[in-house]
Amino acid sequence: MSKRKKIIIMSSLVFLLALTAILNVLLASNVVASGETAVTTSNYFTTFRTERTSTRSEELLQLDSVIALYDEGSEEYNEAVDMKLKIVEMMENELLLETLIKSRGFSDAVVSIGMESDNVNVFINSDELDMNTALSIYTILKDEVGIAPGSIIILPIYSQV
Repeated sequence: MSKRKKIIIMSSLVFLLALTAILNVLLASNVVASGETAVTTSNYFTTFRTERTSTRSEELLQLDSVIALYDEGSEEYNEAVDMKLKIVEMMENELLLETLIKSRGFSDAVVSIGMESDNVNVFINSDELDMNTALSIYTILKDEVGIAPGSIIILPIYSQV
């Protein structure tokens, strides 16, 4: 490759990098300010769900590979099946809890149940969290899934929907 072609290619890459940085700044400046916090209008909740779904899909594919690799009844096979069932149960519980929390009047909510711990994180679309709201969310989680209030973290995140 000639020196001229290398310079053109490198210049093009630098130009694309600069263009990407400019677009990133423009999109990041497109925020909704609510006093003390601001979240981009790309919707935190949609992004969170998309990332969670893709991560879980990868985990399930890996578990399917382990299940296919080992004989039924082996220790590895049983562990992979148990873990897959646990992930599916967590996904179902998260969906149920998100729906129930949204039914309390929130425009959006995301629930994340820990795989290795009993912790549950709840992100609600609200600019503030009062005691009545927290209590109603604690009650939903305790009644539906049996989670102890000490394992629940509720975080309000204001995002324009």
